[in-house]
Amino acid sequence: MTKSMERVNHSVSSEFVFLGFTNSWDIQLLLFVFSSMLYLASMMGNCLIIFTVASDPHLHSPMYFFLSILSFTDVGFSSATSPKMIYDLFKKHKAISFRGCIIQIFFIHAIGGVEMVLLIAMAFDRYVAICKPLHYLTMMSPKMCIFVLVTALVVGLVHSVIQLAFIVNLPFCGPNILDSFYCDLPQFLKLACMDTYRMELLVSINSGFMSVGTFFLLIISYIVIIFTVQKHWSSGSSKALSTLSAHVTVVVLFFVPAIFFYTRPSSSTYLDKFLALFDAVLTPFLNPVIYTLRNQEMKMAIRRIFRQILGYRQVS
Repeated sequence: MTKSMERVNHSVSSEFVFLGFTNSWDIQLLLFVFSSMLYLASMMGNCLIIFTVASDPHLHSPMYFFLSILSFTDVGFSSATSPKMIYDLFKKHKAISFRGCIIQIFFIHAIGGVEMVLLIAMAFDRYVAICKPLHYLTMMSPKMCIFVLVTALVVGLVHSVIQLAFIVNLPFCGPNILDSFYCDLPQFLKLACMDTYRMELLVSINSGFMSVGTFFLLIISYIVIIFTVQKHWSSGSSKALSTLSAHVTVVVLFFVPAIFFYTRPSSSTYLDKFLALFDAVLTPFLNPVIYTLRNQEMKMAIRRIFRQILGYRQVS
């Protein structure tokens, strides 16, 4: 792949230029404040979840292990797109190198693949906990959690490498304008100096239909779990339903933009840009909010940590 990239670099554009959102100074200032606050809040929220799960023994269970990894992927995805976008808001020439564009695409799809496997694992974890509670400790053992994590990393890496294989040998010798604020395949393929219809179809199959299939599989599995909860466990079912509703909300936030991006003909509209902004800065912020506000155990663990920190400072 390295040799292929070196060979292609002789014919590619040296840089690509983002059009961004708008040329209006007032709107750019509003977007800067909005994006910066959400990015910082998402970093703090997700890092708080990671630290809380690692520090509190009450949260050393498969569900919170997967939740902490999910927060880590949110940090990675947001950091791969948001800082460059925020930095470019006040630049007239919003450019990125070919190598930088490839790196963004690699991390977006690698992290996306990891997160997809994690969401499946979290659904399976809830199914076992609710429908097969006597077998939970056996089926969701520490070895199984590590196996799921390794599988997620492998799937993310393979998925991203396959995506890069679509573009690494393409000639980019003409237009270099990306009507977006970060690099991704649908817009990037349109700049190639050749007919990319077949490659766009492969991208739709690889990312789009895989997202659609996984999304509906997860929704069906959660519906089955909800019916099981309501049928067999009327007492204490509200806690389980609250946890499941948080999971379903995160699944919808993750898959709806991905399905929109990869299952339709590539075109640039303000809706594309809004969903791209939503996916880059708002979803990583909403995930920790959803899991902390709708999860009593997480809220209690955060309170315990803050009390310990305050108590340590008072003693010091």
